[in-house]
Amino acid sequence: MNTNPEPTVRAVEYTVSCVPEDNLDSHSFELRVQYRGAGQYAVIRHGHSCLGADGTWDQGIKPYGRGDEWLAAHRFDLDTALRLAKAAAPHVTVNGFTVTDALAMQQKRAERDGGPSRG
Repeated sequence: MNTNPEPTVRAVEYTVSCVPEDNLDSHSFELRVQYRGAGQYAVIRHGHSCLGADGTWDQGIKPYGRGDEWLAAHRFDLDTALRLAKAAAPHVTVNGFTVTDALAMQQKRAERDGGPSRG
């Protein structure tokens, strides 16, 4: 008789980006929708910024000294978190470069190399 408990498996993270994964810089432009328990998700950028319901980024995943009010503004059901991440993704900038800049640089590299875009 097998007495081992049955493992639980659940998806806990989604990646949202407007920059294709074959782009060399794609990881920099990614947003992560991460499960935080109790059916709630956070939208995270670079592991240290958290998107609020108002569309602004807050430093810290759960800043010290902030409690239920902060969590209520930064935790969402999955559909809401994905919607917010998709709305924010086109506006990600990295070191002053926009998503549009990253896509244009990818296209220029592809043209220079004479083949399909490979990042």
